[in-house]
Amino acid sequence: MARPVIYLIGTSGHPNFGDEFITAAWIKYLAETAPEAEVWLDSPQPGASSTLFAGMHPHLFVTDTLWRAVSESSHLPVEEVGSRVSNLVTNLGSPAFDLGLLKLREARSLHLVGGGYLNGVWPHHFALTDAMRAVKELTGAKLFATGHGLMPVPGGLTEPAEFFRDFDYVSVRDQDSAQQYGVPLGVDDAFLGAASEIGRDTPEADGMFVCIQSDMTDTETFEKTIAGVRPIIERAISEGKPVSYVEAIPGVDHAAFARLSDLIPGEKFIPFAHIWQHGLPLSAHQEWVTTRFHFHLLASAAGAKGIALGIRPGYYDIKHRSLVELGSGWHYAAADRDAGAGVAAPSGGTLSDQLPRLTARKRAEADKLYPVQSAPQSQDRTGRATLLSRIGAARRR
Repeated sequence: MARPVIYLIGTSGHPNFGDEFITAAWIKYLAETAPEAEVWLDSPQPGASSTLFAGMHPHLFVTDTLWRAVSESSHLPVEEVGSRVSNLVTNLGSPAFDLGLLKLREARSLHLVGGGYLNGVWPHHFALTDAMRAVKELTGAKLFATGHGLMPVPGGLTEPAEFFRDFDYVSVRDQDSAQQYGVPLGVDDAFLGAASEIGRDTPEADGMFVCIQSDMTDTETFEKTIAGVRPIIERAISEGKPVSYVEAIPGVDHAAFARLSDLIPGEKFIPFAHIWQHGLPLSAHQEWVTTRFHFHLLASAAGAKGIALGIRPGYYDIKHRSLVELGSGWHYAAADRDAGAGVAAPSGGTLSDQLPRLTARKRAEADKLYPVQSAPQSQDRTGRATLLSRIGAARRR
């Protein structure tokens, strides 16, 4: 009997800690609940993703079929990208894509795993939803999207909910996205794996931890952010606290460390490779200053207090405030204006107080999408012979 095919779509492989963490959480979940299935991950960077997620599921395969279709159509006006990609999915006839597209037709479900990559910052990424609907029209596959941050809304869009037309399940992680797109409010997909991350590396780590990104912003804001963070670090040092710098995206997050290296010694720089292999050094005895959303989420889930810096209005402020509204207890500050306010004591606790509830909520969502079931006896209702004949016909046209 053929193995059931579960198809995940996410923006992993850059690497970017948050995106990689979410993807790993879903793969590990499926290793536990569906170890017999084939899990296909569609990623913009399949080579790096293959390395990052190696061994996490016994039948994991990584491709870039849909992401490549979208990227190779990005030269078109954004309103034309979706139709071009869905036509490719439906009609085949491209030797560079056909084998990957045939695999799509074997999937019992297609799942856009969470993150902040579907919004007005990258409006062409919504073509992924057009491709998914095209697959559903062909095979009846279930369509899922979970834990997304959909703000800002793409310019000129009058019906945001149309992106998820015919989806079987959708959830978002912030109230703004829920209201604008008319979809249910959930929580970030990272809560699927948050509990297991805490204590994976140096569970008693203390002191201050810093991460300031240089992407998704402009030079002026970046410089103001560095200037605002510097006195916070100096204050921590004067109090005898060790200060470490944590990297979420290699290179991109090193730029701020280079500017602060007179305060933070090289041996206190924790690279992405270390945290991926050994875990984040998380504990309730810490203070954090970071622009990174998933460091905010995980550190607060461990009981740490901190400042979340919104590096890009309309995007990061919505992300961080969604955690504050959940009860992270962190102080939110506009990165270029209020960074020097200092780390405030948690207000009403941290996410550690609610982690069991939030984890159970996300786990229940996952169990709803992937109930235990037996493998199908056939690949799909269209039949491979028919599909191959269609490929030949398309190429002759």
